Amino acid sequence: MVQLIFKLPVFALMFALGLGLKGDWLALLRNRAGLLTRLLLGSCLLVPLLALVVMKGPLGAAVAPPAQLAIALMALCPSAPLTLRKAKEHGGDRDLAALLQVLAALTAIVSIPLLADLFRSSFGVQGWHIEPQQVAKQIITVQLLPLGLALLVRRWRPDLANRIEGPIEKLAGLLLMLLIVVVLIKTFPLLEGYIPANGPALLVMVLVVLGSLVVGYGLGGPGRRDRVTGSLLTSMRNPGLALLFASLYAPTPEPVKVGILCYLLIRVLLSIPFLRWLRSQPEIGSPSAAAKA
Repeated sequence: MVQLIFKLPVFALMFALGLGLKGDWLALLRNRAGLLTRLLLGSCLLVPLLALVVMKGPLGAAVAPPAQLAIALMALCPSAPLTLRKAKEHGGDRDLAALLQVLAALTAIVSIPLLADLFRSSFGVQGWHIEPQQVAKQIITVQLLPLGLALLVRRWRPDLANRIEGPIEKLAGLLLMLLIVVVLIKTFPLLEGYIPANGPALLVMVLVVLGSLVVGYGLGGPGRRDRVTGSLLTSMRNPGLALLFASLYAPTPEPVKVGILCYLLIRVLLSIPFLRWLRSQPEIGSPSAAAKA
C-alpha cells in the first residue's frame, strides 16, 4: 500500500514533466559529456561512498543498525523522481536534469546491487542481496515508462502535449500533496519517539545530505544553472525505492522506514537555504558577476 501511494504521484509527475521537455538529448550528450559523466558519478558513486565513510567513522559507530540501513538505502538510491520538478522550480536546467535522471536510473540498475554488497560486507549484514532485476523493474515502471510515453506524445502530437501538460501537472501536484499528507499522518506519531532516540543517526544524515549538496555544487562547474542541477541531482534520493528495499530486506522494516522519511525531511530542510543561497549567486558572464570580479 505504501509503495502504491508513492508510485501514483510519481508516475503522473514523470508523465507531466515529460510532456514539457523539448530539448535535444543527443546534442546534450555530445556537447556536455564531461558534465554528464561527472554528475552521474557523483550521484551514483560518490554519495554512497560518502555515506559509507561517515558511517564507518566515530559518529557512525553510535548509529543503531535500523538507522544505518535507512541511511545506506537512501544513499544507494539515486534518480529521485522529483529532480525534474525541482530543477524547474529552482532555476536549474530542466532538460539536463531529465537526461541525468534517465542516465542515473539506468546506472542504478548496476550501481545499487554492487554498492549494496559493499555496504553489506562493511557492516556484516546478512541476507541483504539486491538483485538488478528488482531495481530495473521499479525504475522502468515508475520513472522511465511514463517519461518515455510522454516524450512520444510530445514528439508525435505536440498540440496534444501542450493541451494536456497543464491539467496533468495539476493532477500530479494534487497527488503529491495527498502523498505528503498521508506520510505525515502515518509517521508523525513515530517521529516523536524516533528523533530523541536517534540523535547520532540524525547528525549522520545531516552530514551526508550536506556532503551530497556540496558534491553536486562542486561537480556542476562554474555555471549557476549547472550547479543548481548538480546539487539537486546528487542530494535528492529515491525514497520509494529505498522503502521497497526496506520492506524486502530489513529484519524490522518499520524503524528503517521511519529513518528513510527522517532522511527525506532533513534533505528538504537543508536544501531550502542552500538552493536559495545558490540562486542568489550571479551567473558566470553576467554583468553582476563581471562587476564583482
